[in-house]
Amino acid sequence: MGVQWYPGHMNKARREIEEVITQVDIVIEVLDARIPDSSQNPMLNTLRGDVPVLRLLNKKDLADKARLDLWLAHWRGSETILAHPFSTLEKSDVAKISQWVKQMVPHRGSAEKPIRAMIAGIPNVGKSSLMNALLGRRVAKVGDEPAVTKAQQKLKVTEGFQLLDTPGILWPKIENPDASYRLAVTGAVRDTAIDYEDVALAGLKFFIADYLDALTTRYKLKDVPSDPYETLKVIGSKRGALRSGGKVDMHKAAEVFLNDVRTGAIGPYVMETPEMIAHEERLVEEAKAKKEAERLARLAAAVPQRQQANNQEYRRQQQQHEDKE
Repeated sequence: MGVQWYPGHMNKARREIEEVITQVDIVIEVLDARIPDSSQNPMLNTLRGDVPVLRLLNKKDLADKARLDLWLAHWRGSETILAHPFSTLEKSDVAKISQWVKQMVPHRGSAEKPIRAMIAGIPNVGKSSLMNALLGRRVAKVGDEPAVTKAQQKLKVTEGFQLLDTPGILWPKIENPDASYRLAVTGAVRDTAIDYEDVALAGLKFFIADYLDALTTRYKLKDVPSDPYETLKVIGSKRGALRSGGKVDMHKAAEVFLNDVRTGAIGPYVMETPEMIAHEERLVEEAKAKKEAERLARLAAAVPQRQQANNQEYRRQQQQHEDKE
C-alpha cells in the first residue's frame, strides 16, 4: 500500500508557504514523537532552505523515551535544527518555546523586530493545540481528524513574538511505503483514505517485532501468533469484535487495535529509528534507480523496434509498387 492523500487545499497551502517562507525567521515544526521522521514533510525542508527550524516532538507521553533519545542525538549539533520532546498538555513545555525560539533567532525578539515564527507540520500532529496553548485562548480549531486547519492565521504571542499558522500538508507522493503505513497507523491520514485492516496488520507486524511485551500485556495474550492476521483475530475475539455465529469482525477488530495504538492504551512506542530510516531511504533510492534503468532500457529497445517496423512498411510499399508494375 502507498497512502496518497493530497486534497486541493493542501496544494494551496504549499503555494502559501512558498509565498511567506521568506518573511519568517524560524519554522516551528510540530512532529509526532512516535514517528519523528515519517511525520516530517520533506517538501517543507526544501521550502524553508536555510531558515532555522524548532522541531517539537509532540505527544511525548505516547513515545518510547529510549528511542526518542536516538532522534535527539541524531539532530544534535545541527546549526539550523533544534529538537525537543514536547506536549501541548504540559504548561512547562509550552512556556519554554519562547526560550527555544530566542535561542535559534538571537538577533530578534523586540517589539520593533519581533520574531516571526511559522507553525507547520503534517495533519493531526497538534499544531492547533499548540497555538491555543501558546496564546492561552482558543484561536485555532482543534480536532482529532487530520486537516482541521485550512487557512493561515497571524497572531501575536508577545510584543516580540508573532505566530503564523499554516494548514497541515502531506506531500503529493509518499515514496516510502513503510512510512505511509506508519502515518496511517498513527492517524495522520483520514481513515477514509486507508483500508483499516491493512493498516492494523502493518501495525501488528511492528508491535510483534518491536514491542511484544506491550502487546501481550494489553490483550492478556499467552502466546502471540507470528502471523499478524491471526493475532488480529485473537484480539478481535477477546474484545468482542464478533459477528453472528461467533466469527471475528476483522474491521471492528482493526478499529479496536488502532484505537489502542493511537490513544496510547497499548503503551509508549516509537515506530522508527535513524538507522532504520537510513536503510529504508537506501531501498527507496535503489528502487527508483532500478525503475529508471528499466525505463531507459525500454526506450532503447523501442528504437530498433520502430526502425524495424519502418523497414517492414517500406518493403511492403515497395512490393505493392512492384506488383502494380
